[in-house]
Amino acid sequence: MFALVDVNSFYASCETVFRPDLRGKPVVVLSNNDGCVIARSAEAKKLQVPMGAPYFKLKDEFRKHG
Repeated sequence: MFALVDVNSFYASCETVFRPDLRGKPVVVLSNNDGCVIARSAEAKKLQVPMGAPYFKLKDEFRKHG
């Protein structure tokens, strides 16, 4: 038996499970190799954080929103 499960914003959702202090805040998960956005919470999506964008281009915007 095989199952395929799709979860919205999976990595960002998992992070808020283990870090309840992040709930309700914009959360992004970065890749290990190049520091690009690989997952966004609903709050980060509302701020129009693009998937695949490198951290160095977004860090000033991230600081504005904590």
